Amino acid sequence: MKRVFVSVIIILFFINNSTAQKRDIVKYKQNWDKQLVFWGYYLGLNKKDFKISYNNKNNFTNFTNISYNGKAPFINVISTSGFDVGLIGDLRLHKNINLRLEPGLSSNTKTLEFTYINGNENVKTREVNGTYLRIPVLLKFSTDRLNNIRPYVIGGVSYDFNFSSNEDNEFDNSTGEFRMTKNNFTYEIGVGVDLYFPYFIFSPSIRGVFAINNELVRDDFDDKSLWTSPIDYLGTRGVFIKFAFH
Repeated sequence: MKRVFVSVIIILFFINNSTAQKRDIVKYKQNWDKQLVFWGYYLGLNKKDFKISYNNKNNFTNFTNISYNGKAPFINVISTSGFDVGLIGDLRLHKNINLRLEPGLSSNTKTLEFTYINGNENVKTREVNGTYLRIPVLLKFSTDRLNNIRPYVIGGVSYDFNFSSNEDNEFDNSTGEFRMTKNNFTYEIGVGVDLYFPYFIFSPSIRGVFAINNELVRDDFDDKSLWTSPIDYLGTRGVFIKFAFH
């Protein structure tokens, strides 16, 4: 996805330059950046997995018929591409600084493979679904406009509500439920470019997103759990590609 994003930006840049050489440059939407407030929406793709750190525990007690195979704790995360959709509210603070609110939905599925557990797939793997209501509050720092192109960097924090959370579920991994927290916080940072067209502004960007809090809900038998006891920290991290329209 990174290669696609970079390729699109390069192509659009050369198209803009080659067109400008053949005719007088026409600057579109010249008064747009002078607005105090404006709105938009975005569509996007994401690729998420987990950052996992482990406890220094190597002597696990067997639970029922599940056994520790003696390997060092390691969890393999298999992720799929997800989607994002949302709205944009933009407040102009300075000619080069904007405050942004980008509420939206983000969905993704991940599979955890516990390589140190003996057993069949129902025991060794857990599927973790995540559909989040994300409410990022961001600062956007833009360069001065160059014809119809304006690069920027953007960053901030987000509150993420996990609709797929099973935090309140009374069942845990003893019955196949890997539990995740409901209320989470992340920070994100990225780069993008505003491309000015006659009737709209197209703004592709690429973002890195990282969890702040530990999202793991421990098993009720955590001191004997082969699924949660080895884990010290588990938090979402991912790459987002967003296509915004204003």
